Amino acid sequence: MKAKSIKGKSVEEITSALAESMADGFKPTLAIVFLSIKQDRDAICDILDKEGIAIFGATTSGEFISKEIDEGSIVMMLLDMNPAHFKILFLETGDGTTLENAKQLGTEGKKLFSNPAFIIASGWLHTDGERIVQGIEEGFGGEVTVFGGMAGDDLALKGPLVFTNNESSIKGLVAIIIDEDKVDVSGIATCGWKAVGTTKTVTKSSGNIVYTIDDKPALDMVMKYLGVDIDLDSGKDVVTHIGAYYPLQLERENVAPVMRTAMFANKEDRSLICAGNVPQGSKVRFSLPPDFDAIDKVVEECTEIKNEKQEAADAVIMFSCISRLLSFGIMTSQEIEQVINVWNAPFVGFFSYGEFGKSKTGKHEFHNNTCCVVALKEK
Repeated sequence: MKAKSIKGKSVEEITSALAESMADGFKPTLAIVFLSIKQDRDAICDILDKEGIAIFGATTSGEFISKEIDEGSIVMMLLDMNPAHFKILFLETGDGTTLENAKQLGTEGKKLFSNPAFIIASGWLHTDGERIVQGIEEGFGGEVTVFGGMAGDDLALKGPLVFTNNESSIKGLVAIIIDEDKVDVSGIATCGWKAVGTTKTVTKSSGNIVYTIDDKPALDMVMKYLGVDIDLDSGKDVVTHIGAYYPLQLERENVAPVMRTAMFANKEDRSLICAGNVPQGSKVRFSLPPDFDAIDKVVEECTEIKNEKQEAADAVIMFSCISRLLSFGIMTSQEIEQVINVWNAPFVGFFSYGEFGKSKTGKHEFHNNTCCVVALKEK
């Protein structure tokens, strides 16, 4: 399987880059498209549709095909994967139907291939991402490979969406279902964050809303414990200072912690609204702001995947949380570059609002503040 990555700041630049990539006879069947919400998505889809290329797409909060991070642009991975080895499925979802539609996705995967893998992207969901993984596994009838990310919208936090050739939706769920008997799909969800302080208990929560930690208002606990002064009239302050720098780590027995980002704060009831489910009774710890050790951990775990499962790759996809960019700053480019160097294969990625994948000691699940890397290799 051959893959090529292209990028552009406009429809015209992408049109030119696509033509150049196909000038040597390369005939892509699949395009993985990550673009800014500001770009003309319909025009991009029309260009690819005319070439008979299937589209898996998501809007972003930053995109990249190299260590150079772009904002407001279009990046694309073009693959000539055998059409018999994959299918794109698009579903409209919402608060009450996320689980059921994800189950439909898992059922369809089971019908298509005996050994399917799912690369997914979801729009702006008001339910937690665990329902997507849960639904896929229920529909399939057991644990199955699931990697992906939630779309972004340049941190506007208003309406990220996903799309395919003729469909798009803020409440969409799009998937590439891949036959793993024909194409290896290996990956890791890794973060490298270090916990700080003692373990605390979420004493009141509902879904993704945390009301109290150790019987104290969650927002007050975070502000006092971490010494953070937050202007609650500025939503992005909460994302930048709490979500990016001080995510919660949900501790579990015998598996790696799962990260939860505070996306918003409610100044009336002093609660935190997280990007994923935080069950009442959960044991949590706060996290230290990241340093180079966090990047080293991500690269180390990607290297283990290469050495143990996927020595070579035809293509590599990265779904990285926007909170990593906010907290890492210029170090983010170094993380991307070092991950690229693990496989030295065509590469594409974007900054997301949540990630789907399997940690080193966990199962396939929904993450925040995490870097999810997926390598594809035709057998």
